[in-house]
Amino acid sequence: MRPRAVVVISVVVALEATALLLAGVWYGTQLVTGAPVLSFWGAVFTLCLLLAASVWLFAVARFLMRGFRWPRAGALIAQLIVLTIGFPTLTGGYPLAGLAMVVPAVTAIVLLFDKRVIAFGSRAAGAPPAL
Repeated sequence: MRPRAVVVISVVVALEATALLLAGVWYGTQLVTGAPVLSFWGAVFTLCLLLAASVWLFAVARFLMRGFRWPRAGALIAQLIVLTIGFPTLTGGYPLAGLAMVVPAVTAIVLLFDKRVIAFGSRAAGAPPAL
């Protein structure tokens, strides 16, 4: 039985992946339409980085829902990165945008350490639960 906390974490991570995908699409359209950039190849690298991070987070969300062990670490790192962006945004004059990043990230971090989440996500690929 899948704990609700796993669903909440997966939804948070999937929403972050969607945000990165939308940012990548917007960035790509700006690049194609001729928006000024300092370095074209730097902009292409940034676009690839946004899209790759989005794909990675979608994979983390999917495999977390399936009960694998490895996505918990990826989800934790993603939430810590979101906090490093969200907290300065919150205190830098954009409280709504900051709260939109900080609250889900903190919620996901707390839920990642719930014993039901750890027990659910304690199997390796194709193996029975380890705990």
